[in-house]
Amino acid sequence: MRKVVRTALLLAGLAIAAPAGAQSLTDALIAAYRNSNLLEQNRAVLRAADEDVAQAVAALRPVLNFIAQAQASSARVQPPGSPAVVRNNDLSGNLALQAEMTLYDFGRNRLAVEAAEAAVLATREALVGVEQRVLFGGVAAFMDVRAAVSNVELREANVRLITQQLRAAQDRFEVGEITRTDVSIAEARLAGARSQLAVAQGDLAVAREAYRAATGGYPGSLRSPPPTPALPRNLDAAQGIARDRHPSIREARHRVAAADLAVARAALLGQGSITGGARLSVTDEGRDSSQLTLSYSRPLYTGGRNPSLHRQAMAQRDATRAGLHQTTVQVLEEVGRAWSNIAVSAAQIEASNRQIEAAQTAFEGVRQEAELGARTTLDVLNAEQELLDARTVRVQAETGRHLAAYALLASMGLLTVDHLGLGIPTYDPAAYYNAVRNAPARSPQGEQLDRILQRMQP
Repeated sequence: MRKVVRTALLLAGLAIAAPAGAQSLTDALIAAYRNSNLLEQNRAVLRAADEDVAQAVAALRPVLNFIAQAQASSARVQPPGSPAVVRNNDLSGNLALQAEMTLYDFGRNRLAVEAAEAAVLATREALVGVEQRVLFGGVAAFMDVRAAVSNVELREANVRLITQQLRAAQDRFEVGEITRTDVSIAEARLAGARSQLAVAQGDLAVAREAYRAATGGYPGSLRSPPPTPALPRNLDAAQGIARDRHPSIREARHRVAAADLAVARAALLGQGSITGGARLSVTDEGRDSSQLTLSYSRPLYTGGRNPSLHRQAMAQRDATRAGLHQTTVQVLEEVGRAWSNIAVSAAQIEASNRQIEAAQTAFEGVRQEAELGARTTLDVLNAEQELLDARTVRVQAETGRHLAAYALLASMGLLTVDHLGLGIPTYDPAAYYNAVRNAPARSPQGEQLDRILQRMQP
């Protein structure tokens, strides 16, 4: 029986032996990236922001309108000197081409184009942030499933061990070495172990569903996670990288630039504009006419609306700047938290390894003493429980160490497909922008955009 017990505990403590076709952490990350609806949603949001640039550019161009008018009238009239009343029917038509173009607007449309471009850059950074969350979700799902599998195996080994202890207690009770109390203690522990096994199996089912939500499919056999990625040497270095690379900080900077442009544009709301237009009309009678106009307009009084818009733009700019500072504070806090979690997890792993070694020795000793009658069944079960607890803590610490490492990468802005080197095609945020930034209007450009969208699918 000693050999069987030792084998059961050894199997519970070993890492899962994964077959050649088992899924790796890289597989989980690739699946998470390729199957994320959240990424698809935010890519579409970015393409919509790209169209804002196209629309701002289009505002600088002439507007050509085709106008068709038809008018029919009927009237009863009495010609002078005639007693008869006659009906006159009149049908007239008018076809016109009208062109209009803003010749000078004091830079308002140019500022609108620059503001739209800044918003595009901010939206790109927001997309990078979504990519980081998606990839971290893949890491968390992978590690949670592995931890849940390990816990189930530990609980199964615990049930088997207590079952053996119960059988041994029953045998010793039958020969009068122990009392019925020892048997009841073993039975109670076995019921508790089965309850904990059911909980662990439920946790595994939940982890499998979370894995499916993150990657698009249920997990099979999972390989051991690779070594954690290379990390900075110290906290200061990590925070320096975060200041430069974190997508939330970079997004906030672009938002500030857009807000500054909005203030400059709001200051011009009271300025006038010069508009030129041409109109060519052809009637149904064959007569044609043309007209060229040049107009200048400037608001003299708007009831205080324009100054209010300017003040509002400045307030929004100030809020955006404050948001940048707050975002930086939060990002640096995330870096510090992740760095601390890495240190805590490393200390937990080292301590739990020592605890497991000591608990294993204590369990073996108590079990041998119990066979000699120097220990009770309760002593053996307590020693076994301490060993189980130590192994469970190590599983949690190993999971926490990997999650903290990838959380640190995310807090620095480095948890991306390119930085991790996953080796898969990625979405190119500039492809659609380059195709639409000049506001193409003809159908060949539309067909080209369709081809670009197809190529951008990772």
